[in-house]
Amino acid sequence: MKIFLGIIREAYILFNEMSPYLLFGFIFAGVLHVFIDTKSISRHLGHNSFLAVIKASLFGIPLPLCSCSVIPAAMSLRKEGAARGAVLSFLISTPTTGVDSIFATYALLGGFFTVYRIIASFVTGVLSGIVANALIKETDAPSEKNNTPCKLCGTEEIHSHGLVSKVKGVFSYAFGDLLKDSGKALLAGILIGGIITYFVPETFIITYLGSGLKAMFVMLIVGIPMYVCATASIPIAAALMMKGLDPGAAFVFLVAGPATNIVTMSVVAKNMGIKTLVVYLGSIVLGSILLGIVLDKIYFYFDKGELFKLMVNHRILIPVEARMITSIVLFVLIAYNLFNHTKRVL
Repeated sequence: MKIFLGIIREAYILFNEMSPYLLFGFIFAGVLHVFIDTKSISRHLGHNSFLAVIKASLFGIPLPLCSCSVIPAAMSLRKEGAARGAVLSFLISTPTTGVDSIFATYALLGGFFTVYRIIASFVTGVLSGIVANALIKETDAPSEKNNTPCKLCGTEEIHSHGLVSKVKGVFSYAFGDLLKDSGKALLAGILIGGIITYFVPETFIITYLGSGLKAMFVMLIVGIPMYVCATASIPIAAALMMKGLDPGAAFVFLVAGPATNIVTMSVVAKNMGIKTLVVYLGSIVLGSILLGIVLDKIYFYFDKGELFKLMVNHRILIPVEARMITSIVLFVLIAYNLFNHTKRVL
């Protein structure tokens, strides 16, 4: 019982730090979902050009899609006219960030790490798109769909919705569809973070994982086949860093874990070819390692203690009472969605 309570306590601390930012992030994600027209975006991604790749990476950064849910979105963009390089850029930049993940990163790792993660996601996505455009020739022109289903009602007929319906749609998506898709993974990630914090001794990381490139490659091996969303990966990375993992290695996990998994890789290979899969994985491996090295250089250039303070001193801005209330609200919303999903399955 003591062990169980210890794990729950550590997990609660992580959850308590993240919940205010997650609630705001989910609402902002709902706004993006309802008010952004992906079909008009796809028109900007139809050229096999550097500019299309940049637009795709920028478009993907705030979207709250994990490495599985990004697949249909990416394939839809492809069918609507987006070029291969742009689609690949979108496939990498989207699952490695997301507006909910951005706020959660800030909650546990601070502003510096958050900004670096956003920039790194953009750079890695652009790198993959440029390489794809240079090495892979477009053999077939993607077909453009005339109509896409309405995000609020699902019909394909041309129509419009009032502001009240759109606001309802924001909350329905934020605390319905999005929370249903990511809630279970989020709780699992927080629980794993609690287990790591409780069980792993301070010297374990340094003794067995080492540092530098060795630790980064271990994180790659762990992260690439694993399914973990961008938000759920954060408490795991934060727990590992508290136990001594270098920020560069933690960053590699934050890129490789959300951006890849076995399902995503098989879909990319089937729909876009083996060459595209090689570019996709190569960009993630090379980009995460190089950017992880840069992050370590920055980290060790400054005093470690001072930089860690820079990462976490924002927490005092939110009162303890507010964090407790948002933790309860978020947990109830997640539990409600999981209960409804289980009820429908049964």
